[in-house]
Amino acid sequence: MKKPNRKQDALDYHAKGRPGKIQVVPTKPTNSQRDLTMAYSPGVAEPCLRIADNTEDVYKYTAKGNLVAVISNGTAVLGLGNIGPEASKPVMEGKGLLFKIYADIDVFDLELNAKSVDDFVNIVKALEPTFGGVNLEDISAPTCFEIERRLKAEMNIPVMHDDQHGTAIISGAALMNACQIQGKKLDKIKMVVNGAGAAAISCSKMYLSLGVKKENLVMFDINGLLTPDRTDLDDIRLEFATNRTDIKTLAEAMKGADVFVGLSAGNVVTPDMLKAMAKNPIVFAMANPEPEINYDLAVAARKDIIMATGRSDFPNQVNNVLGFPYIFRGALDVRATAINEEMKIAAVHAIAEMAKKPVPEEVNLAYNLTNLKFGKDYIIPKPMDQRLITEVSAAVAKAAIESGVARAVITDWDAYAEELRNRLGGNDKVLRNLTSKAKQNPKRVVFAEADTYKILRAAQIVKDDGVAQPILLGNAEKIKQIIRDNDLDLDDVQIIDPREGKCERFEEYAQYLYKKRQRRGITLLEARKAITDRNYYGACMVQFGEADALISGLTKNYATTIKPALQIIGIMDGVNRVAGMYLMITPKGPVFFGDTTVNVDPTVEELVDITVLIERTVRQFSVEPRVALLSYSNFGSNDGDVPEKSRKAVKMLHQRYPDMIVDGDVQANFALNANLLADNFPFSTLNGKPANTLIFPNLESGNIAYKLLQELGGAEAVGPILLGMKKPVHVLQLGSSVREIVNMITIAVIDAQEKEKTAAQTSIKRK
Repeated sequence: MKKPNRKQDALDYHAKGRPGKIQVVPTKPTNSQRDLTMAYSPGVAEPCLRIADNTEDVYKYTAKGNLVAVISNGTAVLGLGNIGPEASKPVMEGKGLLFKIYADIDVFDLELNAKSVDDFVNIVKALEPTFGGVNLEDISAPTCFEIERRLKAEMNIPVMHDDQHGTAIISGAALMNACQIQGKKLDKIKMVVNGAGAAAISCSKMYLSLGVKKENLVMFDINGLLTPDRTDLDDIRLEFATNRTDIKTLAEAMKGADVFVGLSAGNVVTPDMLKAMAKNPIVFAMANPEPEINYDLAVAARKDIIMATGRSDFPNQVNNVLGFPYIFRGALDVRATAINEEMKIAAVHAIAEMAKKPVPEEVNLAYNLTNLKFGKDYIIPKPMDQRLITEVSAAVAKAAIESGVARAVITDWDAYAEELRNRLGGNDKVLRNLTSKAKQNPKRVVFAEADTYKILRAAQIVKDDGVAQPILLGNAEKIKQIIRDNDLDLDDVQIIDPREGKCERFEEYAQYLYKKRQRRGITLLEARKAITDRNYYGACMVQFGEADALISGLTKNYATTIKPALQIIGIMDGVNRVAGMYLMITPKGPVFFGDTTVNVDPTVEELVDITVLIERTVRQFSVEPRVALLSYSNFGSNDGDVPEKSRKAVKMLHQRYPDMIVDGDVQANFALNANLLADNFPFSTLNGKPANTLIFPNLESGNIAYKLLQELGGAEAVGPILLGMKKPVHVLQLGSSVREIVNMITIAVIDAQEKEKTAAQTSIKRK
């Protein structure tokens, strides 16, 4: 079989379509001539005059406050060396892309034909009015040290050479955590650093700042050990020269060493060198693409090792993306005049502490892992962890304020954290609010498919978060084995196996089902057999108050799962039918879709019932529902059965529920675009804001719409949320992810809380 041409794949990735990886997009409307006159002449004159009067207003009226320059002269590009500024551009574009996707920072990449310190510094200094910060990249040592030193001294915006400080910050966090796990103290460890370039020097300085003793650190470059008598060392490297005479080679230095840090070349360390190190060694082999020693060789040589590399295919990747986007984010948000040592140290501690916190399930999924947790194989967070933007950026911003380099002060840190989360595009505020609400009064949730890893992992998460108290149904031995295999902490959770027929209330449940269904053809024997089914048993637990909600459907189709609940529990009083709803989390906020799972082709009356049911439910999410009944027509612009049904349903709703904000028939784009609706149909009751609750004329259109939005639009779908049941029962989408299951458990707990509240209010009224 012919191997794929990976070099050509890389070239195609950069060349196909629009060349390169980044582009400039407008942030203001440009749809009309008026928009263009505001954007340029004559409207642009007003902000120009304001800035002329007060230079700080440049942050108010332009993109400067969110714009970073990624600058290189191409003299030390990755492992490619001095390949020139033009050849460095793909790397700089890539750096700009990472800034954007991880921290919503805009970037102009600048590749300078300037090799001397003076030329480089003068060009960058002249660009200060344009940018909020400068990220220096891929500049050869020792020139890079002097360039950064001068720019930091002569400019009034944050400047950081990421090749130096990025690796230092991330590996510093890794070192702190590795020492904690291995039982070592920073001021006692003996460290060997192989490499004396920009990154190695900066890393070593960081380690000294964290507590490593200078006399316990030795450094090697390509010519050997750094000693005071060498004549080829500049002043920066001479700082790390050692007077030790008992070692000359790297192998000799590693005897008894606690830590090896490699920022040099691949395969320069052997297994025998590792075997000579002290007990519980720490090895950071960070050369790319080949580490100083292969990961598998290292862990085979020492079972007690903690190993980190620069590669993503091994545990503990030291990746600069854990730092630079969030360091600049925090610096920009307080208009810092510099990125100082206090800010870098704050980033180190924030990153180190994050690794000790429970890992979000989406991170496990992203890396195809099941139970990532703080330990030898997880000493620093993963790059896909979205908590980095809130934890690291806030720590850096606080340090900037406290150290006196901030020109803007943040006082509401919760609001700042919310702003940071929203920058990533997934506006899941409604879910966070629901989670907080669920935690206030957690409920007992019974899982009918507890013999699957996904359900047990979700049960672990909601148990740890205080959202719900899990009850597990299924084969007890199988469940316990999955718990053991995945190191889950569910030993104190109740496990019930209905198949045995020996459960405490088994006969009571069977008799109940028999009495409800005896005139529907079921015998007592058949009722007993049915109760051995976990969906029937779980529904009975909810009905009899042994559980507050039922979750099922991960491995079975919708109809099979919902039938037992309908037979045992039934629908709410005053409700004629159940319906299915999806909560779609979009960048513009939550939008509710219904009916997407139950009613195939509702009549006018049924459409009214569904709308009322969904409208009431949306209010439970602390959202004021603005309801649009969708069609391919706008207020009678087209004839047909679908628009006619929607129009008749809206007429009934206006008559019966005059306070409900509802309108239709209307096309989806008009319902979701307030300006478009107001311009064309100013009489609509929806005018003012977009609709947030969309009622589809049939199941076909609703089901297609939410799946298209989920896959093509990148929206997160929470559901299906089953509405109209007398007690909380929720049916998962077949094959749901752990995150989706957790979301549904949260919804189920809220549902149980609301039904408990309603029952209490009804009881008071009756008294």
